[in-house]
Amino acid sequence: MSTVEPLVKVDRLRKLFPLNRGLFRESVSYIHAVDDISFAIPPGESLGLVGESGSGKTTTGKLLVRLLDPTDGNIYLKTDGAQIDIAHIKGRDMKLFRRQVQMIFQDPYESLNPRRTIFDTVAEPLAVQGIGNVFEREERVAELLALVGLAPPSTFIFRYPHELSGGQRQRVAIARALVIEPKFVVADEPTSMLDVSIRTGIMLLMQELAQRLGVTYLYITHDLAVARYMSGSLAVMYLGKIIEMGNTEELLSRPLHPYTKALLSSIPTMEPSKHRDRIVLEGDVPSPADPPSGCRFRTRCWKAQPICAEEEPALIDRGHGHPSACHFAEILKPLDVVETAS
Repeated sequence: MSTVEPLVKVDRLRKLFPLNRGLFRESVSYIHAVDDISFAIPPGESLGLVGESGSGKTTTGKLLVRLLDPTDGNIYLKTDGAQIDIAHIKGRDMKLFRRQVQMIFQDPYESLNPRRTIFDTVAEPLAVQGIGNVFEREERVAELLALVGLAPPSTFIFRYPHELSGGQRQRVAIARALVIEPKFVVADEPTSMLDVSIRTGIMLLMQELAQRLGVTYLYITHDLAVARYMSGSLAVMYLGKIIEMGNTEELLSRPLHPYTKALLSSIPTMEPSKHRDRIVLEGDVPSPADPPSGCRFRTRCWKAQPICAEEEPALIDRGHGHPSACHFAEILKPLDVVETAS
């Protein structure tokens, strides 16, 4: 991981959703959506957050852009040379925060208002932040549309979302997120709802814009091949916990946690001469309302021992080059190179 002071630093972040809350009584049980996670992202770099559905990835992203309020923990954003805790800001501070942090949502069909033109959609952040007059905003919107590949802008700027393809809608969503020049963008599976034929184009666009505009990404995905393509570092989540993290190539070539190895084994290799043993996990993912004691993966892990139920493993580097949360972490046999997404 980089030694540069991070742009975003998450410290012991938690989000619990209450269950069985009555009108006159407090909840006694909670869904542990995100439970005590920590990581940092240096400026200009990208962290891929990977895991199965229900692991807490999207909740983490919404916490970082403050669409959800954290239950506990801190979220630090580097602003004017200082680390500011934005976990509990409100009012005017929230408005200033929105100018620096934006989100690209998963579904381009749901994230755009069908009653608003492309101009209205992309210009809205400018209007909310009080940036420019209507003519300056139109010029800025046209500039962004051209930048994301919707050219000439005059043919798109006053159209409606239903007149665009899925890939074009996602380019509009990217333009909306970048129009006020944020420092940090959370991208929540921005290609998963798109046809395979246009995914690579969107990923290339996001990489080019990151380099051109100096944007830092948290890239959320369930696809390790996409994560490898988009991110210099990875964090693997399972049931609200980060169970392994590190440099992308190091983590994918020498995984330490059994869960990471199982995820990697599901990716097909394109070379007939290479073989990867498939690891099929038994049982279901436990309920986040009643997570297992100790290691949360132990109920599906073939390496589990009694200590796994008694003691939660810390996410630390045990001398293998990157941290993992497993009592029996070991350098596993290097796996085949993960093919990039098509």
